[in-house]
Amino acid sequence: MRTHYSGQVKPEDEGKTIEVAGWAHEIRDMGKLKFLILRDREGFIQITAKVGVTAEEVLSKINSISRESVVRVKGLIKKGPKAPNGVEINPLEIEVISLAQSPLPMDPSGKVESDIDTRLNSRFMDVRKPEVAAIFKIRSNIVRAARSYLDAKGFIEIHSPKIIASASEGGTNLFPISYFDREAYLAQSPQLYKQMMMATGLDRVYETPFYFRAEEHDTRRHLNEITAVDVELAFIKDEEEVMQVLEGVVLEMIKAAAESKKELGILKKEVSVPDKALRVMYDEAVEILAANGKKIPKGEDIDTEGEKLLGEIMKKERNSELYFIKDYPLKARPFYTMPKNMDHTCSFDLEYKGVEVSSGSQRIHDYTLLMERMKAMKLNPDNFSFYLDAFKYGMPPHGGFGLGIDRMMMQILEVPIREVVLFPRDRHRLTP
Repeated sequence: MRTHYSGQVKPEDEGKTIEVAGWAHEIRDMGKLKFLILRDREGFIQITAKVGVTAEEVLSKINSISRESVVRVKGLIKKGPKAPNGVEINPLEIEVISLAQSPLPMDPSGKVESDIDTRLNSRFMDVRKPEVAAIFKIRSNIVRAARSYLDAKGFIEIHSPKIIASASEGGTNLFPISYFDREAYLAQSPQLYKQMMMATGLDRVYETPFYFRAEEHDTRRHLNEITAVDVELAFIKDEEEVMQVLEGVVLEMIKAAAESKKELGILKKEVSVPDKALRVMYDEAVEILAANGKKIPKGEDIDTEGEKLLGEIMKKERNSELYFIKDYPLKARPFYTMPKNMDHTCSFDLEYKGVEVSSGSQRIHDYTLLMERMKAMKLNPDNFSFYLDAFKYGMPPHGGFGLGIDRMMMQILEVPIREVVLFPRDRHRLTP
């Protein structure tokens, strides 16, 4: 139906006959001149028809087109200094493939602003706006970069189940579902399954899963359906080996965003790529926050306010937007986290611009210790028998992390999380 996208049409192609297809972004009737601005995923191209030159049938078709109708145009390329990309098309044929109804549910040109709920209700039209489409092109680029990095490092992509029989992390934030004659849950994460994979010999795995978490949030950074890059690797000495993989993945993702020049230009944004991720001990982070008026109770996780403040301090005093917080307290980490001593664990969070984008650790690989930790956290081992079986017959030292794709996009572009998810799911939104 098309020979070219708009972005592929160049002034040096003048005189060639091509076909383009897309949406009628704008129609202007200047009397003897009629202009149709056609939009496709690569941008815009101007169709210029002239009374007395262009066929009457074609002129009539232009008059009948409503905004956002789907059209196909066959015509001659001509240089047009005032047209988008310096080229225009003199039409030989115009076909109206699908006529758009009026009025439109929202204005995809952006001349009339719409609130976020109106935009999400008509997301199919919202993404027609170049600045919204640019977000999802960048998102595609960073996910591709993560996969490419892990593939090059010898990781194998897997797919774990999203319907599970028990909590992945021992929490209560589960979505129960009816599974024939039993109750089941939507997976909080692939945690237990990717650990089980470490007992198979496929000792470096990853996936890009969905998480489902039944938490009642109304914030710019939380959703109930989340996408991530999840990684697990075996035969490690300590958590630092896991952190190095995570650091590599994140730097490649930020680099891919920074190299999306066309999309960043549309968004009028710049992305800087950090040299590396700094390391900060949990106890040190708590002391820094306390010195700046933010008290974290002993052994507790750092809350959102604390993360934001620490991000500001790290940027100002250490010129770093990307840093690990290491050695979290035992009580603040899941049961499978390897203890470092009586109080701390071999664990970490990765913070980017004051927001946690990833959490990970070295895992417990010893069956007896794992049972002890489960009982200490008041979990019933019988509910995890399928998982525990993998630790009875030879489990190597291993660790891993989960990296939020949505949060990475949110922080890279510095926008609310609903802007970077096509069809976000939160406590208020279940459609479209």
